[in-house]
Amino acid sequence: MKWMPQQTVRFRIRQDGRVEESVEGVVGEACRLLTERIEESIGVVEQSTPTAEAFLRPQDQSQSIPAELL
Repeated sequence: MKWMPQQTVRFRIRQDGRVEESVEGVVGEACRLLTERIEESIGVVEQSTPTAEAFLRPQDQSQSIPAELL
């Protein structure tokens, strides 16, 4: 079974009605794809600030085991 990292989307609704969204555990373009429909439902996005994870490239976490170790 392949291990999947935890993905978290957090929302903070301020007293003035503004909504802050933060995403953790999602790298690259997958973050935008994950939140796109939610943001369309919420309304106008005034500001978007990518985190360091947004600039990472997804990596395959598989690992090969040398035959002599099997």
